[in-house]
Amino acid sequence: MTTNLLLETYLKSLRLGSFIKHYQQTAQDAQQSQLSYERFLLALAEQEVAERESKRQTRLIRQARFPLQKELADFDFSAVPNLKQQHLVSLAESASYITNKESLIMIGNPGLGKTHLASSLGLAACRQGYKVRFYNTATLVNELILAQKQERLSKFLATAGKLNLIILDELGFIPFSATGAHLMFQFCSALHEQVALIVTSNLSFSEWTQVFGEERLTAALLDRLTFKSHIFEFRGESFRFRERMRRQNKEVMTAT
Repeated sequence: MTTNLLLETYLKSLRLGSFIKHYQQTAQDAQQSQLSYERFLLALAEQEVAERESKRQTRLIRQARFPLQKELADFDFSAVPNLKQQHLVSLAESASYITNKESLIMIGNPGLGKTHLASSLGLAACRQGYKVRFYNTATLVNELILAQKQERLSKFLATAGKLNLIILDELGFIPFSATGAHLMFQFCSALHEQVALIVTSNLSFSEWTQVFGEERLTAALLDRLTFKSHIFEFRGESFRFRERMRRQNKEVMTAT
């Protein structure tokens, strides 16, 4: 067995895939640059770590199940001037709300980018190595009801508790049944101060009773969600409405 073949056999056994891909070219570069053995090994180790980190980020992003991957840099803060841009950017960069297991609650008119911001914060968290899961809230409630029927609710909650960040999008878009409301309360209660949450809703807090049906349950849920939270209120004109008007105006101008 040749030296190279034996080396690659050992590298495969050690699961050093990046070493296998790069060691020959790196060895040539090291020889030409007269690098020490240690520098040669360091270069290979850096490539291995970088490739593993890239694969890990890709895996975390896939497992998060974002409907769309949205970047914070692409959000038009000028359209929602009341938002504290620097605060949101700081949260995305530091991920302090995740380590502190806090909630981010985004409420306000539809079409102002709440889902965009929630997704971009989740995407940033994945890139920092955190385990994230994005849920449409109505879909989550259906999954909770199914898990209860199949007697695996405890397992479902335990799996959720192993995540670092859960995004609950469009809470209030569809009112819950009594069973769904209680299961949602149980879900949030189980994760309280265990997992960071991002919640988006088109409804003000005073309107949440319309979704959960019971004032006491709604109050108890809000008490947990707002205990350690960052609240962002979205006020302004829908992005989609403004884009539709822009296209219509353009068509009128073209026609004239």
